[in-house]
Amino acid sequence: MAHNMLRAVLLGPPGAGKGTQAAKVIEKYNVPHISTGDIFRANIKEGTELGKKAKGYMDEGKLVPDELVVNLVTDRLQKDDCKEGFLLDGFPRTIFQAEQLDKFLSENGQKLDIVLNFKVRKDVLIERIAGRRVCKSCGASFHVVNVPPKKEGICDVCGGELFQRKDDNRETVENRINVYESETAPLIGYYEKQNVLANFDGEKTHNEVFEDVVKAIEAK
Repeated sequence: MAHNMLRAVLLGPPGAGKGTQAAKVIEKYNVPHISTGDIFRANIKEGTELGKKAKGYMDEGKLVPDELVVNLVTDRLQKDDCKEGFLLDGFPRTIFQAEQLDKFLSENGQKLDIVLNFKVRKDVLIERIAGRRVCKSCGASFHVVNVPPKKEGICDVCGGELFQRKDDNRETVENRINVYESETAPLIGYYEKQNVLANFDGEKTHNEVFEDVVKAIEAK
């Protein structure tokens, strides 16, 4: 497989280290990182038709419907920078979205190369996320166990005050993980059947995980 051709999807619960792996994959394979959050923000900022629709739902605190999410993503995948591949993050979230993505790709003579699924035990995820601390002033992030600040509660970078984000407390985290598991479990089966799923032990170090990812991509 040529280095510049990679069509991949990232799956994994919050705290599984997807962000770190995504950054490494896009650097090595030179493909755009496509996250639904970024697409929403870009469309809303540019005031596109799709953006206006999405904003309507978001302003009411509602989830953006599947159909609209699919339209936003497939619109993004038609841009020139995706001709040589892409890394999708946060999409698909449901079987419907996965089927629509397959349909879109096959209509364009393409298909997914690989679905990267990062697995981490729930208690480990909770420890990882609940231990995060962020600086109020400069936004630097620390971890009470893994990357502790030199002085407790104080940012090494700027001396600002460290705090725990609201959605990082244990209860919220556990809830986020449960929602992810119930939403995404069916997708894992869906991609397993298609023979494109690759599982990774997200509890290894970032570099070890990335070595596994590269092996899996090269094997495809």
